[in-house]
Amino acid sequence: MVAQCDDLCAVRLWIGVVACLDTSAEPASHRGFVPSAAVGAGSEFLDVTAAESVHDVFDIYTIIFLALAVFIFLRLRSVLGQRTGRERPPYDPYAPRDAVRGATNDNVVTLPGRAAAEAGPQPAEPAEPAERWRGIAEPGTPLAAGLDAVATEDPAFDAKHFIAGARAAYEMIVMAFAEGDRRALKNLLSKEVYEGFEAAIREREAKGEKVETRFVSIDKSDIVAAEVRARTAQITLRFVSQLVSVTRDKSGNVIDGNPEKVTDVTDVWTFARDVSSRDPNWKLVATEAGQ
Repeated sequence: MVAQCDDLCAVRLWIGVVACLDTSAEPASHRGFVPSAAVGAGSEFLDVTAAESVHDVFDIYTIIFLALAVFIFLRLRSVLGQRTGRERPPYDPYAPRDAVRGATNDNVVTLPGRAAAEAGPQPAEPAEPAERWRGIAEPGTPLAAGLDAVATEDPAFDAKHFIAGARAAYEMIVMAFAEGDRRALKNLLSKEVYEGFEAAIREREAKGEKVETRFVSIDKSDIVAAEVRARTAQITLRFVSQLVSVTRDKSGNVIDGNPEKVTDVTDVWTFARDVSSRDPNWKLVATEAGQ
């Protein structure tokens, strides 16, 4: 409001000064009007022509436009201001955002810049050879070398994660075989192993026999061998478990096992995966009874 009042006063001042100059610099006969003193002196009265009136009106409009131009200039000056050398630099959408923003809000969290976002998470540094397979394989052993080969072909390989998955697969396969669940077995076994399991299930069904199995625990699941053959990684584990298993005939009589006895079972299973494939799943490719 103060700026507007100053601007209006300036315009009025300009108009007043121009009007004073106009009334003092030109004779009365040239300004389009006659002093009142001349009205009584008929011989000294001068008529103002139409052309002079138009000329005077044109001069008045020029003054008005000039005043408006000055007014607009002052308004723009007050709104836009002047450069003082302390203005903020132009906004750069790719500039880092970790600059100091001022302590207007202590709860504002500074976001990382574009360079940090494009860099993404940094990969973890590889563990030392002596620590890499701790609790799984001793350094310098053929097993450690085999695991190194697997990790070289598959950088995402994690031995502890693999063992946990193999334990779950071991229990699922044993239970699916006992229940005759071909669909579950087909997703977990290689073609050759599946054909052997399916043949045993078919023979059992033909006799009317039924297997009942219950897991008590899996006591051990150790990796005993690892290697890479023609882009196919193979890892062999030795499982030691306790379970209750019994086979009944079609009349329900027990023909094998004991429903009240917990049996120690040792199995040596080999899982394989094509490391050049996007499929992350391992499949059982070989089984044998362990000691």
